[in-house]
Amino acid sequence: MLDQVSTQLAASPRQATEAQVLAALERKVLWLSAWMIHHANHIRPSADGLKVGGHQASSASIATIMTALYFAVLRPEDRVAVKPHASPVFHAIQYLLGNQTQAKLEAFRALGGAQSYPSRTKDVDDVDFSTGSVGLGAAQTIFASLVQDYLRLHGWGGTQPEGRMVALVGDAEMDEGNIYEALLEGSRHGLRNTWWVVDYNRQSLDAVIGEGVNDKILGTFATMGWEVVVLKYGRLLQAAFAEPGGERLRDWIDACPNQLYSALTFRGGAAWRQRLLDDLGDQGEVSALIGRRSDAELAALMTNLGGHDLGLLLDAFRGIEHDRPVCFLAYTIKGFGLPLAGHKDNHSGLLNPVQMEQWRAAMGIRPGHEWDPAEGLGIPEEALRAFLAGVPFNASGPRRTTAPALPVPERLAVEPQPVASTQAGFGQLLHALARSDAPIAERIVTTSPDVTVSTNLGGWVGRRGLFAREPRRDLFREEKIPSAFRWEAGPRGQHVELGIAEMNLFLMLSAFGLSHGLFGERIIPVGTLYDPFIARGLDAMNYACYQDARFILAATPSGITLAPEGGAHQSIGTPMIGMAQPGLSAFEPAYVDELAVILRWSLEHVQREGGEGGSVYLRLSTRGIEQPKREVTPALAGDIVAGGYWLRPPGPNCAVAIAYSGAVAPEAIAAAGLLAEHRRDVGVLAVTSPDRLFAGWRAAEAARMRGEAPVPSQVERLLRLLPRHCCLVTVTDAHPAGLGWLGAVEGHKVKALGVDAFGQSGSIAELYGTYGLDTAAILRAAAAGSAGPLLPV
Repeated sequence: MLDQVSTQLAASPRQATEAQVLAALERKVLWLSAWMIHHANHIRPSADGLKVGGHQASSASIATIMTALYFAVLRPEDRVAVKPHASPVFHAIQYLLGNQTQAKLEAFRALGGAQSYPSRTKDVDDVDFSTGSVGLGAAQTIFASLVQDYLRLHGWGGTQPEGRMVALVGDAEMDEGNIYEALLEGSRHGLRNTWWVVDYNRQSLDAVIGEGVNDKILGTFATMGWEVVVLKYGRLLQAAFAEPGGERLRDWIDACPNQLYSALTFRGGAAWRQRLLDDLGDQGEVSALIGRRSDAELAALMTNLGGHDLGLLLDAFRGIEHDRPVCFLAYTIKGFGLPLAGHKDNHSGLLNPVQMEQWRAAMGIRPGHEWDPAEGLGIPEEALRAFLAGVPFNASGPRRTTAPALPVPERLAVEPQPVASTQAGFGQLLHALARSDAPIAERIVTTSPDVTVSTNLGGWVGRRGLFAREPRRDLFREEKIPSAFRWEAGPRGQHVELGIAEMNLFLMLSAFGLSHGLFGERIIPVGTLYDPFIARGLDAMNYACYQDARFILAATPSGITLAPEGGAHQSIGTPMIGMAQPGLSAFEPAYVDELAVILRWSLEHVQREGGEGGSVYLRLSTRGIEQPKREVTPALAGDIVAGGYWLRPPGPNCAVAIAYSGAVAPEAIAAAGLLAEHRRDVGVLAVTSPDRLFAGWRAAEAARMRGEAPVPSQVERLLRLLPRHCCLVTVTDAHPAGLGWLGAVEGHKVKALGVDAFGQSGSIAELYGTYGLDTAAILRAAAAGSAGPLLPV
């Protein structure tokens, strides 16, 4: 057939039909993706001898689907999450479209090369959503679609058409629980303009998937209100079914176990013939149907599934003319077109050099021309270039959008009560923004997994309203039932209420936090949740940061300070999550004036481009503590944001200093006061961000190791005021390691207090005494760490 196409095009290269060029591109995409992986594993020198990998079989199963979408169906406004193991296919397509370089393909899975899994931040080609942690990229399309609707209903988005949010999903990804949480959330919010194409090759990493999974998948989507399009049989099979005996062949295929189908696919035409004749041979119509085909033709027929039929795929994709969500279940073969097609071990398998040379010959690729776009296609290069230049998806050039930064008020100010908590202060600060006419207030959107009231967002929502596609009546209000919260719901609301699923919270924050890059509109998302349940959404939070999504997270209440709640509601390790998470700056202020400075800085920080900005995590508390009456000078504000300041500066004879973070401030201050009765120059260090202090110190150390002479970091400047013999007592309502590292900065002895066991119910005083956070425990630690007795404890 390719010889015929070549003859037709040689005389009139610009008259190539779409079908002819797409069929050629399908072959080229398959070749380039497999060659890219082969080159990385068998040709490129290896310094360490490790297998590079790359998933040739997983790429092959979806090559036809991606060819149809990228070269014919997708538009510039569409956004796509590519299944992780199809990264080589994506890079091959972008290379043909001129958005990727040969050098990057040659360096696939090497430093600076095309990434193992598509990455917004590390790949040079047109990645819409990073993928890698299976299931999250697919779910992200749901929330991106909701964000697109939010922008439209608020009158933003300009003249750009609505795009479809498309997920290319491996069937094994459907095992991930976050998929179903996201589907349920989408159904609650009237999801639109979303396609999922499930690459149903019925193989996972370790095995062939059991029977009946497809019915469960289809039932789930139908229940959630999606249209389901099943692409099981290609046109060759459909034609065969119309022949005499064809219905019996169809029944046999429908009943064929997945493992048997995969095994016969791997063994080839002769095996298909033997098995079909054994099971169906009747010396009549069915035998004749089988006998009319050679072994090669029979193998091609029996593997002609819907996900490998370009024409069928194009008809299916182009046949959708509505905005309802659609799931395409495309039957495919893992490794289709490769010698390892169907083998149950092919997920991590690679073509060996002998197999690759044989396949190269079959594909018509000359040695030394492996990367040439037109090589082996039988289509003149001029025709190929003309077609690629007109591909709709690529017609507008780069698709990554931008948006200008929003101005931030010079100061965020509230008048807290004499005794107040940081959680209450956070609510007051947002409420003040809600009442203001600051332009940035219009672009803030809050969201929470059904804990809006208990995280102090009630005032904000009362002013700015709940987001809903249609105005919603408050029947309690109409029935004159008193309520503390009178929330209006409608298209201009600025709070998105979610169900109780922390994974969805972070995916929602991620989608809003990418709105400037996806849709050209700046949104500042603020999410709230209970601090201990960060761990329940940690994979999605990491995913959001990996994509460089920008958001502010207020996690409250925190620690054993939650007191009566007890147990699993009391967080321990979350500050270290904040310290360890790239792309996230974590803070734990004790006072509302500190929080005001940090929140203002955060509103700017989430808008800074590139490595200068990032997301912010605020660890807050419900404990009311006495608020200081002081002026927050620019110098103090700078120290608060940098991570810490001396609440009580140490003197030259300081033998003990106390460093605290967050709600334990009263105990630290009280202990310092008692110590001062017997020791001079006691210092109290307020650590507003262990994360920022540590990051600054590490950056300074790295610069010194490079031979540079950097300005000392904030923590170095602070601790150099202490004599070397000084004991540093650290106290935090979290794991003691969160502050215990401070002694390594300047070599001070450290006594680290904190919580390293599960919490329980009780009063704050009882729990602080039990877990060693109270004033007496701080005094004992000071006595143990310094020379000589301090005072009776």
